[in-house]
Amino acid sequence: MTRRIACKFGGTSLADADNIRRVAALVEADPQRRFIVVSAPGKRHPKDKKITDLLLLLHETARNGLDFTSVLAIIRARFEEIRAALKVSFDLESEFAEIVQRVPLEESRDYAASRGEFLNGKLIASFLGAHFVDPAENIFFNEAGNLDEARTYPALAASMSGAGRFLVPGFYGLDVAGRIKTFPRGGSDITGAIVARAVEADVYENWTDVGGLLMADPSIIKDAMPMREVTYLELRELSYMGAQVLHDEAVFPVRDPGIPINIRNTFDPDNPGTRIVPSRDPGGQPVVGIAGRKDFSAIHMSKAMMNRERGFGRRVLEIVESYGLSFEHMPTGIDSLSLIIRTADLKPHRRNLIKDIQGLLKVDILNVFDNLALIAVVGTGMAYHCGIASRIFTTLSDAGINIRLIDQGASELTIIIGVENRDFENGVRSIYKAFAPS
Repeated sequence: MTRRIACKFGGTSLADADNIRRVAALVEADPQRRFIVVSAPGKRHPKDKKITDLLLLLHETARNGLDFTSVLAIIRARFEEIRAALKVSFDLESEFAEIVQRVPLEESRDYAASRGEFLNGKLIASFLGAHFVDPAENIFFNEAGNLDEARTYPALAASMSGAGRFLVPGFYGLDVAGRIKTFPRGGSDITGAIVARAVEADVYENWTDVGGLLMADPSIIKDAMPMREVTYLELRELSYMGAQVLHDEAVFPVRDPGIPINIRNTFDPDNPGTRIVPSRDPGGQPVVGIAGRKDFSAIHMSKAMMNRERGFGRRVLEIVESYGLSFEHMPTGIDSLSLIIRTADLKPHRRNLIKDIQGLLKVDILNVFDNLALIAVVGTGMAYHCGIASRIFTTLSDAGINIRLIDQGASELTIIIGVENRDFENGVRSIYKAFAPS
């Protein structure tokens, strides 16, 4: 039976003409790779500038009424170099003429930011002989700024029906006012998932510059083991806690229909990468990954008979919400409650927020602890293996690391450990050593 493969290629995979030829070879090697999503050109070397960053600078310069010709010249030269090397007949002049005309008039920077994907998509579609599908005509946002699924999926499905290959630029769509709107940075991953769902793909291949997901941050664990298979929910937890290979919102479009995501390496195509699937058999590997972040603050409050005071938790959260803040975790006890908030977010509101909590809730004790790091130990299999928490606590104790907080969700998918910032890297190493496959 014929399979359908949707594939997205990241900026590093498309940084120059040689890389684009490599991508074209991968696409042409499998006739089932018919639905292609591309990012803007990424960095060619460490000191290079991303096209999207240059386009954002172009918008800022133009909106300030300054001369943006030098920035525009850098962007134009980059695309001219790619066009000439690929030997495609594509009218870049008219496209840049429109950019020059529109960018100074656009209040939002989304139009400028999207042009990297748009221009790269046009060039690569011409090189591949693929049908160009503009997201501005097929991907729609609703009034709340979220994806309008009812309009988007049928529109994309209709635009990508029939024979041949179809190429969609990532990262943007159209809002209810008819203006270009972008996804968050890294949003081409989301576009790829949307395309995969629209065409009812059998798999969504996400091609990047790494061979899949690793059990831990390679900057902390030099030879971290790869994750060959991980569930949507596990990935969501790991991505949120800092494991950044795939945008965490890219899971949602493919999760309901159960389309697997395969993270692949453009520069090592024989590597099977990581498959992201609806469910997996944990076997003897209960912990799939470890991730974390530094620089949180814990607001700890206690009050006698808190558990009997109806609406106490709600009022705490209303106060936090009134300052435009969100919390990461909320460990509780009978007469105590802690809120974990990013220190940078808390800092501007710290004094007034504490004053409101003390004044409105009449708590007995209120303390704020800074320099907190969170380590997430993630794995579906943890729910079915005895002693996981014990092993975590023992290995941290043996490493001389004091645990400041513990938070475990009802699903038993993730155990969150709070430690001092200074103990973060050593804590990750210790936990990895305890659970990595031998």
